[in-house]
Amino acid sequence: MKIIKIGAIWCSGCLVMKPIWKAIEKEIPDLQTQYFDYDDNSKEIDNLNIDINRMPTFIFMDKNDKELLRKTGEVAKSELLEIINKYKEY
Repeated sequence: MKIIKIGAIWCSGCLVMKPIWKAIEKEIPDLQTQYFDYDDNSKEIDNLNIDINRMPTFIFMDKNDKELLRKTGEVAKSELLEIINKYKEY
């Protein structure tokens, strides 16, 4: 599984989520994540169909880059860990 994280420096929810993701990535060092800044990565953002009004956005992808689940906004660490554990073999 791979997780794509989309955020921006002007997004307050993105700033809230940053330390949560940092803690998760420290707890699960082999977790594959990729971050795209909304303002700096327009090509990737367009391809991912991201709504500027629904940020931050987290896209959980399988090994074949097929989207499994998409979450937006501030998400509790416990919920993120639950999703990761559910899809970790995908």
